[in-house]
Amino acid sequence: MDLQAPLTELTGVGPRQAERLARLGLHVCGDLLFHLPLRFEDRTRITPLDRLRPGRAALFEGVVERSEVVIRRRRMLVVTLGDGQGVITLRFFHFGNAQQKRLASGTRVRAFGEPRGVPGALECVHPETEIVDPDAPPALEQRLTPVYPVTEGVSQPLLRKLVRQALLGIRQLPDLLPELEREGLPPLQQAVQDLHQPPPNAQAPALEPGIDGRSAAQTRLALEELVAHQLARLQHARAEPDEHAPALDPPGDLWEHLHAGLPFPLTGAQQRVIGEIRADLARQQPMNRLLQGDVGSGKTLVAVAAALAAVEAGYQVAFMAPTELLARQHARNLAAWLEPMGIPIAWLGGRQARGERGQLLNELASGDRPVAVGTHALFQEDVRFHRLGLAVVDEQHRFGVHQRMALREKGNGGTPHQLIMTATPIPRTLAMTLYAGLETSIIDERPPGRTPVRTALISHERRDEVIERIRVACGDGTQAYWVCPLVEDSEQLEAESAEATRERLAEALPGLRIGLAHGRMKGSERDQVMEGFRRGEIDLLVATTVIEVGVDVPNASLMVIENAERMGLSQLHQLRGRVGRGNAASACVLLYRPPLGETARERLEAMRRTDDGFEIAEVDLKLRGPGELLGTRQTGDRSFRVADWSRDQDLLPRATRIAEGLLQDPPRGGALIDRWLGDATRYGQVG
Repeated sequence: MDLQAPLTELTGVGPRQAERLARLGLHVCGDLLFHLPLRFEDRTRITPLDRLRPGRAALFEGVVERSEVVIRRRRMLVVTLGDGQGVITLRFFHFGNAQQKRLASGTRVRAFGEPRGVPGALECVHPETEIVDPDAPPALEQRLTPVYPVTEGVSQPLLRKLVRQALLGIRQLPDLLPELEREGLPPLQQAVQDLHQPPPNAQAPALEPGIDGRSAAQTRLALEELVAHQLARLQHARAEPDEHAPALDPPGDLWEHLHAGLPFPLTGAQQRVIGEIRADLARQQPMNRLLQGDVGSGKTLVAVAAALAAVEAGYQVAFMAPTELLARQHARNLAAWLEPMGIPIAWLGGRQARGERGQLLNELASGDRPVAVGTHALFQEDVRFHRLGLAVVDEQHRFGVHQRMALREKGNGGTPHQLIMTATPIPRTLAMTLYAGLETSIIDERPPGRTPVRTALISHERRDEVIERIRVACGDGTQAYWVCPLVEDSEQLEAESAEATRERLAEALPGLRIGLAHGRMKGSERDQVMEGFRRGEIDLLVATTVIEVGVDVPNASLMVIENAERMGLSQLHQLRGRVGRGNAASACVLLYRPPLGETARERLEAMRRTDDGFEIAEVDLKLRGPGELLGTRQTGDRSFRVADWSRDQDLLPRATRIAEGLLQDPPRGGALIDRWLGDATRYGQVG
């Protein structure tokens, strides 16, 4: 099998599946070898039911003692499984007649999933199940089972099958850095094999963690990846800049008019950052500026100041957000500020009437609409601008680099200035590495009047007290969120977790209006629920982490995050930022399941100790590394596939030294960059 063979040459991949795999950055067979697992599941042994523990995924087996369809708010299949030593309840919200028959009483079933509840009363929502013939039980796995980053329409079983095909078919993986073997590191082929298919106890020398927390196999690949990144940066630094942008240096009358009418003063940080941006816009070199600001620090208003400079200079502005909900929120804010000044806003979403969309496209192409706000719809091929001078990208790490480049290339002959905004504070050392070529501005002051959010750590055993707290809070006229635990590898399981939680809360809180929002819902349906919550038609919103960005509900003053110990600090901080937006005292409850590990305890204590996003980012970087910090570990747009910036900083001098040597060997250097970055190097100025 050839490394560059298209994925359609593999069994199980047709054109449509290839499109889905491309969203993970998987285009050719060789890409599969470097699409490494997030973690591993142990399916090499069966755990007796009385030894299952909440929150620990396991393989278990038993006989169906009872199987029935229960109708509450919705139909569910409830199955009781026993093995003579213990019992567990299995719940299925999505099932058909065939599955119901398969799980009939008396059937022996082997299942894999994560139990929840308390010992003695455990349940598991939508576990993987297999019918077992007692006379010929299926063999157990001989190796740990990998769990890969996935996307909608790409399942774990499919990815595992494809990776196995690639490992079997590509026997000669070109080793572009054979000199690393002289330093005691394993050959590339062996390292890749071990990281995809480790033995049950990971006893192979290449997998034993060293004093730095890395195995030899991880070190081998992390070092090669860092070399590729450093080489790309060295090449980019040597290249002559040949891009030109329009100089946007108007008198500033539009901004002064808006500024004078604001009902609140700007913070010193906002004024400083506006000055930095205006200085960039006045030059003919394209601005590439990363604007960091904690939740509620006033980034949008700073972006409006930049937009008004472009409009006053006779150019257009594209304002892009990752979700329709967040984009609509930006559109409302911009319209309230700009339309009274005679500056019309064009809204481009994913669902618009053809006639309305056609008219807006014509007005953008003619220049009659100076500002366009939207989602990914902004960089579709039929969207043309008359004179695009500035692109503002919010929560940029949620877009693929190809998408950001597509918007940048709509400059109609010139390169538009670019302002990237993020509410995920990024430590300076990490920003310098991940965003080389971007200047950084930081809003490190909060607007006066923001209500601090009190954060409490409460054990899951006191869940009933938390539910009672919600009853009281919502009875007093405020609103609340209940965020369900993150399921790393399955959006479907995450949705089912949310559905099960809503069922339980509806039983406990019959007087409340309870809404549900998760990633498996249609976008229009989810937006409708969240808009209802914003309007006060829903008291309690049960949701997955889809609410992390883009919900502004000042009346919501209570946030409950379940299984908080499983989430990254940055994500917890983003979620907490959804409350405390009004005048009422607000609280965030972090529900955790004891016992807590050392890292989880340190993470949750940091949340209780501070609400400073930049301090939290530093702790998060130390504890988790850049993949989780940027919230992109589950997507194909991660900055690093193997390397971990917090763990692997000691490798950087060696990687830089090797990269400098490869500048004299363009063929080998080019192949290395292509392996790890693909065509992303041409996006070096996109961020």
